[in-house]
Amino acid sequence: MQQGDKTVQNNSQYGIEITKDLTIPKLFYEKAHQYGQNRVAMREKEFGIWRPITWYDYLENVKYLALGLLSLGLENGDKVSMIGDNRPEGLWAEMATLCAGGVGVWLFQDSLTEEVKYIIDHSDTKFLFGEGQEEVDKAISIFNECPKLEKIIWDNPKGMRNYDQGYLISLKQVQQLGRELEQQQPQLFKEMIDKGHGDEVALLFYTSGTTALPKGALLSHNNMLTMGKYLMAVDPCLSTDDYVSYLPFAWIGEQMMSISCGLQVGYTINFPEEPETAQDNIREIGPNVMFAPPRMYEQMTRTVQVKYLDATWIKRKLYELSTRIGYHVADLKFQKKPIPWYWAFLDWLAYITVQKKLKDHLGLSRVRNAYTGGAAMGPDHFRFFHALGVNLKQIYGQTEVAGISVVHRSGDIKFDTVGLPIPETEIKITEDGEILTRSPSVFLGYYKNPEATEETLKDDWLYSGDRGFIDDDGHLVVFDRTKDVFTLRDGKPFSPQYLETRLKFSPYVRDSWVIGDKRDYITAVICIDYSVVGKWADEKKINYTSYQELSQLDQIYKLVEAQIHKANKDLPETARVVKFVNLYKEFDADDDELTRTRKLRRAFVEKRYHNIVDAFYSENDTVHIDDTIKYEDGRQAHIKTNLQIRKVKD
Repeated sequence: MQQGDKTVQNNSQYGIEITKDLTIPKLFYEKAHQYGQNRVAMREKEFGIWRPITWYDYLENVKYLALGLLSLGLENGDKVSMIGDNRPEGLWAEMATLCAGGVGVWLFQDSLTEEVKYIIDHSDTKFLFGEGQEEVDKAISIFNECPKLEKIIWDNPKGMRNYDQGYLISLKQVQQLGRELEQQQPQLFKEMIDKGHGDEVALLFYTSGTTALPKGALLSHNNMLTMGKYLMAVDPCLSTDDYVSYLPFAWIGEQMMSISCGLQVGYTINFPEEPETAQDNIREIGPNVMFAPPRMYEQMTRTVQVKYLDATWIKRKLYELSTRIGYHVADLKFQKKPIPWYWAFLDWLAYITVQKKLKDHLGLSRVRNAYTGGAAMGPDHFRFFHALGVNLKQIYGQTEVAGISVVHRSGDIKFDTVGLPIPETEIKITEDGEILTRSPSVFLGYYKNPEATEETLKDDWLYSGDRGFIDDDGHLVVFDRTKDVFTLRDGKPFSPQYLETRLKFSPYVRDSWVIGDKRDYITAVICIDYSVVGKWADEKKINYTSYQELSQLDQIYKLVEAQIHKANKDLPETARVVKFVNLYKEFDADDDELTRTRKLRRAFVEKRYHNIVDAFYSENDTVHIDDTIKYEDGRQAHIKTNLQIRKVKD
């Protein structure tokens, strides 16, 4: 790391040798032949049964798919897009694309038609893999507007019987074309793999687009493989480990674990039956390593908090006692202090009576290392998991560095930092406080955007757009996105994310948006958790008919105000929430308020809810709303209502 004259660079040797000739397909081919029929590469739960897929089966499916793409006319460097849930077929399609010399492009499975059109058109996609009818319908609707798109390949036959467009073809038909080509040229698949080079583009990955249209980051085979190697140097995984793939493949974090690390280690990748059953399936597998954005851990925390609220008096007291013990022991570890024998005994007692069951319920019973990244996680959530005995680590990275550049080390965890750089990675802080990264994993540039590339890549350094500093222990502290940092009325900088995560530690708060840059005081827009608050209201025998009505009830405002008091605690007076409003709906990616990874699009929401912002900083105690909201199925609803603006009582 580097700040002023202070420089820290991590170096290490681990695992496979990453040469300039090594590609993801070459590594895949090597692993498949190493393990063959003797090892399970992946599992998928279908009809209640876990279906194993060996490395041999994995290779065979990829081989015929790759040759089939070649038969359809795929040429070196052509773009192939994928959209659908996490399934073996999705990974086969991606690997087949890379083996055939193409470039993989992933889309979020819940992307709206306009988002699909933008990425397919901008990326010059030639072939599109869509899981089933829903994805195919989206593709058909934009087919004529994307001139480079030639074929739509579907996998799930449900609902596809009456689709007869000439540009549609099933995955099985593509594989059959591959078998026919192999009969003519038996060595072609191996020849394709052998001529690949590590510096070639492997993936075209689109950023989340919090402030503008998504940018396409070009990542090479070498970018992906070096990042995986050096993460494994810090926290080695075993080939016998299990990993559950349930996060979208369009998120770089999932690619990091399934491809960059998964191929090098050779652990088993498990796919849930449905996105809705992911948490239950995680519990069944009991993964050894886990990676998720903060929203997933926030949901786990909320699950435990709700169970606590529903528990009997005795169970609540046991939970409170074990939690106090867990927090105390965790704090001793954070401070690197020895744990007295009697506290160690109490911690063991808390584990066998409460924590063990809770960890098993969350699917964390076997987790050796759990990671979170993609956004800031509040200290409350972080301490919560360490109190349970979960080795949760914060990571820092971005799409442009193939996933990760900084991570906590076991035994050296500070919940207000993101840790130390992984091997072969340098971190530098500019005079303005911007975080810069230099490593073999830094991307090649943005597709069709030389201006943005020139702005982001300078002298081999990646300019992140994030503000931070390096503390006395060499840990990186990430403050916030530079453009999002507030200036409080006393002139001090402040991260709104920090306060937002504190607010979301409450089980009653689903989302929050903090406002107050260069203003007289801080305000907050709160989105209640409908299921949790609704259950609370039912127990209190409070009548309501909708989210909108529930959010505006006086009792709910008092409930939320109590949560804000907790979040305000220990904060300087200038950084405390002074006024708040309960929004009439949750923030939604379909309404463009969140990215597909659930990051708040601040510029957009400030423009959309400008009347709320104006009312906060006036004498008004209500604000009129006249808005249209979109549902996932395309329906729209017109909302006319008045929202209460409440002042937080001292």
